[in-house]
Amino acid sequence: MHIIGRADKVDFPEFNLTNIEVKTDTGAFTSSIHCSYVNESESADGEKYLEFKLLDPVYHQFTDTVIKTKTYEKKIVKNSFGMSEERFVIKTKIVIFSYEYPIEFSLSQREEMKYPILLGRKFLNKKFMVNPSIQNVSFKLKSLK
Repeated sequence: MHIIGRADKVDFPEFNLTNIEVKTDTGAFTSSIHCSYVNESESADGEKYLEFKLLDPVYHQFTDTVIKTKTYEKKIVKNSFGMSEERFVIKTKIVIFSYEYPIEFSLSQREEMKYPILLGRKFLNKKFMVNPSIQNVSFKLKSLK
C-alpha cells in the first residue's frame, strides 16, 4: 500500500495525457474529472455513444480532442454541495506510483476548481493511505527514474 499525499500528478494512457494534477478527496466517494464538453449522441443505427473533451484551455495538457465511447453509464452523484445530480460515468486507466489501475470517473464541470481531477474513496480504498501533509509523492518518484 502506497502513501499518497493531498495532491499528485498522474497519467492517463488511454487519453495520452501525462502529469495531470489530481487532488485526493476522502470526503468524495466517486472520482471526478473535468470536462469542457459532454454530449450524448445516437448513431444512425440507433446506438448511443458519449462524446467529451477532457480539461479545458486553462491546462497546458488540453488537446481539444473529442473522445467518443460507447462504454459509459449515467449515475446519480452528490456534488460538492451535497446535492444529487445525474452525471455520465466512464471507465479508464490511471497510472500512479508506476502502476496502472482501472478507475471510474464522473464527468463534471470543475473549471472553478484548482484541480481538474478528484480521486475519491472508491478508488483510494485498499490501495492508498492518505497523508494530507505531503504532496506529489508519485510524481517525484517518477521524476527520479
